[in-house]
Amino acid sequence: MQTEFTLAQLADPDIAASEKILRSCVHCGFCTATCPTYVLLGDELDSPRGRIYLLKNMLERGGPPAPETVRHIDRCLSCLACMTTCPSGVNYMHLVDHGRRHIAAHYRRPWSERLLRAALGRVLSRPVLLRLLLLAARPAKPLAALLPRRLRPALALAPHRLPSPSPVDRPQIFPAVGIRRRRVALLSGCAQQVLAPEINEATVRLLNRLGAEVVVAPKSGCCGALQHHLGHATPALAFARANIAAWEEAHVTGGLDAIVANASGCGTMLKDYGFLLRSDPAWAGRAARIAALARDASEVVAELGLPPAVDGADAGLTVAYHSACSLQHGQHIERQPKSLLAAAEFRVVDVPEGHLCCGSAGTYNLLQPDLAGRLRARKLANIAATGADIVAAGNIGCITQLAGGAAPPIVHPIELLDWATGGPKPRALAGGAGQRAGSAATSPMPPTR
Repeated sequence: MQTEFTLAQLADPDIAASEKILRSCVHCGFCTATCPTYVLLGDELDSPRGRIYLLKNMLERGGPPAPETVRHIDRCLSCLACMTTCPSGVNYMHLVDHGRRHIAAHYRRPWSERLLRAALGRVLSRPVLLRLLLLAARPAKPLAALLPRRLRPALALAPHRLPSPSPVDRPQIFPAVGIRRRRVALLSGCAQQVLAPEINEATVRLLNRLGAEVVVAPKSGCCGALQHHLGHATPALAFARANIAAWEEAHVTGGLDAIVANASGCGTMLKDYGFLLRSDPAWAGRAARIAALARDASEVVAELGLPPAVDGADAGLTVAYHSACSLQHGQHIERQPKSLLAAAEFRVVDVPEGHLCCGSAGTYNLLQPDLAGRLRARKLANIAATGADIVAAGNIGCITQLAGGAAPPIVHPIELLDWATGGPKPRALAGGAGQRAGSAATSPMPPTR
C-alpha cells in the first residue's frame, strides 16, 4: 500500500511503525472471509481491508477523524482473525491500536459515550470497584427497562450470584508439591478474580501439583488491556509499568521461569509489553525481558506434563473447545489446550466456525451490544451442534459472554485439568461444590507461606 506521510510525521515512532504495517498490505482481501463484522454486515468498511484504508487516511491527515471512520473502527472486535489469515503478515493489531489512541486523543464523543468508556476503563480494571458495582447491579436487574439503553447490556451481563473473594489472589507464595521444578508468577487479573476466582484457585493447585512454585507478587494487577483497547494509553502503560516492577522484584528475590496468565486476553497484552514500551528508554529493555517470560497457563502445564487422570469416572465426557480469539489469533496457541484435555481423558471436539469471535472482545459486548449479541447467538448455535457436555474456553470474557441460556456449562480448561488430576469438581459443573469421583479430598487452595 502506498503511503503519503511527511518526514515530520514519520519522526513519531507510532507513525513510523504504522507506516511499515500499511506498506505491507497488498489489498488481497483474504482477511474479509474471516472477519466477523464483515461476515455479519457485508460492508467493505467493516472488513480489515476497509478499516486499513480508513486508518491510513486518518493518520495521514491527522487531527479529528470523521464520524464515519470512528464508527467503523469502533465496530472492530480486535479479534485478530485477519492476522491469522493474512499471507503478507500485516500486523493489524498494532495498527488498529494506534488508530484507537488517535481517536481517543482527537475525537470528541457524545458525553454519554465518554462517561461510559471512562467508567468501563476505571471499574473493570479495579476488582474492588467492580465488585461493588456488581453487588449494586443485582437489585437493579428487574428495573432494566427503565434504565438508559447504553446501560442495559452491562446490567444484563451482571451475574445473579457473585462468588466471595478468594484468598488466592492476595500477594503470597504457594510452594510446589514435592521437588520444585519451576518458579512462576501468576497474573491474578482484575475482572476474572471477581467473576470467577475459582480459575486462579485451580491454576495454583494444578501448577503446585506439577512441581511449580507460584508467586502472586505484591503490586501486580490489571495487565492494562482494557484501557489499551479503549485507546487510553496513559493508564494502560501505568498498569504495565507497575506489573513489570512487581515481577522484576519477584525475579530478583527468587528467580522466575515464567509469568503465567490464565486469561488469554491478558496473556496477549503481556507478550506485547516490549512493543508498547519500546520508545521509553527507562522501560524498553525491562518490558522486553518481562514479555519474554509471559506464558499462557496451557503452555506451562504442557511443558511440565500432566500426570495420569486420578480415575476414569469422567472419561467420555465431551468437551467442546472454544478457542478464544486472543489465544488462537493473538498468541497462536491452539494445540496445547486440546492436547492437555485429551490427555486428561476428555473427548475433545472443535466448535464449528471456531475462527469467528463470540462477541465478547474485552468491552465490545458492552459498547457494541447488537453486533455482540448476534455473534453470541451464532457461537451458541455452533456449540449446540457439537452435542458437547461441557464447553472449555481459556478467557474470562468468552466464559462470561457464553454462560447461561441454552449453552452447556462453560469452564476454563485449567479447571478441567485440575479436576482430572485430583482437584475439586468445577463450580459450574457442581453448583459450587463437588469432588471428582474416586479422588482424595482436595482443599480449595494449597498451603501458603
